[in-house]
Amino acid sequence: MVRTPRDWCPGATYHVMARGNRKQDLFHDIEDRKKYLSYLQDTKDKYIFTIHAYCLMSNHIHLLIETHDVPLEKIFRILHTRYAVYFNKKYDYVGHVFQGRYGSTKIDTPDYFIKVSRYIHQNPVKAKLTVVPEYYPWSSYPSYVHTIDNPLLSKERTLTYFPDSEVKLYKEYVDKEEEKGPNKEFDINTIKIVKK
Repeated sequence: MVRTPRDWCPGATYHVMARGNRKQDLFHDIEDRKKYLSYLQDTKDKYIFTIHAYCLMSNHIHLLIETHDVPLEKIFRILHTRYAVYFNKKYDYVGHVFQGRYGSTKIDTPDYFIKVSRYIHQNPVKAKLTVVPEYYPWSSYPSYVHTIDNPLLSKERTLTYFPDSEVKLYKEYVDKEEEKGPNKEFDINTIKIVKK
């Protein structure tokens, strides 16, 4: 069966999610997570795209990614093929590592962009892996709140939605309990977001 091409246009931003096959773990140890991030960096260096947020959970990943000239499909085919080869070789597995193709949702408004960023960074809290999102090491959130240099991450666009690009205001926003998923309307009264 021929797969239908993904809807993609240069410069678009997406929330991408990929899950382990049969919801099994994608990462068994720290080395696996480091390997995925190093493959992500290699792919980014080769195909040039921007990552605004990411989180590696046990059996799935989230990325807030802005493409430039290379379609998402090509980026993830290269990235996930490399990781699958590594993973299967390391654990002497055969077959699919990822459950089908990645899922992606196009980000079309500033409110949606910032909600998805919060959703990604709150994922480890929702899964009860940490009480505070900044303590989860496999997310981009510590790089935001501790101003850690992270070559994978671009923080500028996210922070421009907050007055004076203040990290403190972004942290207040992310740390608030999120009751709704990222597709719900954003309540502008919770924090002043600067429209760009």
